[in-house]
Amino acid sequence: MEYNSFVKFFKEKYGARLQKVVIDAGFSCPNRDGQISTGGCTFCDNSAFHPNYSTSDRSIFWQIEEGIKFHKVRYHKYQRYIAYFQPYSNTYAPLEKLKNLYQEALSHPAIEGIVIGTRPDCVNDEILDYLQSISEGRVISNGERKIVVVEYGIESCYDRTLKRVNRGHDFSCAVKAIEATAKRGLIQCGHFIFGLPGESIQQMLDEADIINKLPLTAVKFHQLQIFKGTKIEKEYAEKKEDFYQFTLEEYLNFMVLFLQKLRPDLYIDRFAGEVPPRFLSPLQPTWGLIRYQELVRMLEQKLKNI
Repeated sequence: MEYNSFVKFFKEKYGARLQKVVIDAGFSCPNRDGQISTGGCTFCDNSAFHPNYSTSDRSIFWQIEEGIKFHKVRYHKYQRYIAYFQPYSNTYAPLEKLKNLYQEALSHPAIEGIVIGTRPDCVNDEILDYLQSISEGRVISNGERKIVVVEYGIESCYDRTLKRVNRGHDFSCAVKAIEATAKRGLIQCGHFIFGLPGESIQQMLDEADIINKLPLTAVKFHQLQIFKGTKIEKEYAEKKEDFYQFTLEEYLNFMVLFLQKLRPDLYIDRFAGEVPPRFLSPLQPTWGLIRYQELVRMLEQKLKNI
């Protein structure tokens, strides 16, 4: 069995692999600043997901320069880049501020486009119309079309789960945002977490049928990672029986079953999460420390036997 990687999508559509350069533009989140809540999602620690060069006290242009230097050391062949606005909710600001931030990234000569990580309750018609205008070449002075990917944190298809992890929106909110984004012809990726409290293996597998009905371009999957100091760490310590914590073999087998159910035209951005070990709770199963590329190799070996 084969799957479509998001890398393949960019190669087919744009003729090359595009390396993401992470940008911290200093955004916040309505689930943290009191607009919805002050606690944030119970599983969240954004500092675990972005590299040292990505820091909000530096300009976007500077972060791009440093990010390219970083990636040229690791990946010598990559010469085309896309700016990834990742930490927190990167549409959570007035449109004029968003325009300034996005256009600063797009002004860098090595940047082909932007990936915007955000929440489905942090977009509106005005923002989506502007993103469409970028993708159609109506923003850059020379009429150049730029790549725009909207990455929505959906996390779960079940309202009871979203409520339990203090997500601050329901699944219907995600559906509305995805449909509105699709109407504008924008590339979009949905992010989901497997292993959230209260969900069984069967319920997680059933999410494939729900995802199949969404007009997404790509999907990104993470296993639940329990970070030090988060609310979910405390909940896990008190109610461990409510969590399905996969062993490595169980997770690989689960992903094989999930991919068999998933719509074959969907592109896969990631199968699992990987963070520096210092962020992980001592309660975290140790297989979470395995390097991502090794996990992909193991999964692909299993898929060859399908």
